Amino acid sequence: MSFTLAIVGRPNVGKSTLFNRLVGRKLALVDDQPGVTRDLREGDARLGPLRFTVVDTAGLEDATDDSLQGRMRRLTEHAVEMADAALFVIDARAGVTAADEYFADILRKSGKPVLLGCNKAEGNAGQSGMLEAFGLGLGEPIGLSAEHGEGMSDLAAELAPLIEAKPDEEAETDVDVEGEDRVISRSKPLQIAVVGRPNAGKSTLINQIIGEDRLLTGPEAGITRDAIALPFEWDGVPMKIFDTAGMRKRAKVQEKLEKLSVADGLRAVKFAEVVVVLLDAAIPFETQDLRIADLAEREGRAVVVAVNKWDIEPEKQQKLKDLRQGFEKLLPQLRGAPLITVSAKTGKGLDRLHAAIMKAHETWNTRVSTAKLNQWLGGMIEAHPPPAPGGRRIKLRYMTQAKTRPPGFVVMCSHPDKLPEAYSRYLVNGLREDFDMPGTPIRLWMRSQADDNPYKNRKKSTPSRLNKHVRKGETKNG
Repeated sequence: MSFTLAIVGRPNVGKSTLFNRLVGRKLALVDDQPGVTRDLREGDARLGPLRFTVVDTAGLEDATDDSLQGRMRRLTEHAVEMADAALFVIDARAGVTAADEYFADILRKSGKPVLLGCNKAEGNAGQSGMLEAFGLGLGEPIGLSAEHGEGMSDLAAELAPLIEAKPDEEAETDVDVEGEDRVISRSKPLQIAVVGRPNAGKSTLINQIIGEDRLLTGPEAGITRDAIALPFEWDGVPMKIFDTAGMRKRAKVQEKLEKLSVADGLRAVKFAEVVVVLLDAAIPFETQDLRIADLAEREGRAVVVAVNKWDIEPEKQQKLKDLRQGFEKLLPQLRGAPLITVSAKTGKGLDRLHAAIMKAHETWNTRVSTAKLNQWLGGMIEAHPPPAPGGRRIKLRYMTQAKTRPPGFVVMCSHPDKLPEAYSRYLVNGLREDFDMPGTPIRLWMRSQADDNPYKNRKKSTPSRLNKHVRKGETKNG
């Protein structure tokens, strides 16, 4: 288990900027307005020779009730309890505030090692704040500039005695869709993204899956802003699950921060192998739900549709029948994808969701031998020959699988540009049914096969100007 450092402090003191600096990537959303970060975000930090886990937290607020600020504060306090040490960040230019003094007192009583960082300390503007920071009783302050990277060596010197350096491990960030057969392991966990409209219950579902209140939840729509990645094991399978911000219609997304949140969620879909599209049982298959599911299919990800809040659905049998019919009609490109009913609140249906995710991932990795494909192709042509547009017969000569994740196939044929889209769909639907690939995206490419005549596309040789003159001269002299 690696050393964990929690970054804590008031809103807008630069915690997320420092987090991004330590992990070397812009993982956390950063904006000028306070309170952008709401959930806990973990990252693999590198600081010189040191390797450790860093946790970005919500800004500490003086609230202890069940309001959004109160729940954010309890989540931050939980992060400090779980961490090995805390880095308390203040704004050197603003100086020490009453809130800083209040939270410094809480951190002193936590029993955890606390480092004091004075951010925005570059230049003369932060000098007075650095001097005031001594009065917090947390030791000598470390002057930092998260924006410009100043003070990182001083931070490393303070951290070094607390950290037992671990071997460097590369972070998993994307899916190798062209590599060898996929083997799920601790170093390469199965990557899942949970997406959907605001207030569908994504964070509540993930908390139920991992068995702890790790993500901030509540009745307010749009609580989640960052795409949070959580590593865990589900029934013995190493996984990394991404919680994403709710995706609204583009016309309704006006604020810069919400645009950043949605873009972060779209990146999570690209990183994932299986995308769980979470619907609200009361209002399923709205236009935005269909767009989100279609996005996952276009990105080539395995898709599982989960219908949440099933515990409060009064007419379950009829509702389930309507859902299945609507799904087949509205999302034909995902025909056969699993549709699972769950309750994020009670945890009912999670075993079926786990089984559906594993099956979808297995299907997504399907590989079919070339011999079986060509035998199958012959049967499909015999049952339904390709059309002959303009009297020109299209010959489908050969088929092979080019890739997995998602399955992709190449058909060598004559006149591929003349083959109607309907015939390609006929082949894709046949592949899906005959090779047991329900719901997974399937890619099919038509390629022209080189003709046996090597001179077919060769340009006729053009006589040189010299030869022309010679021939003219010969003709004239003759």
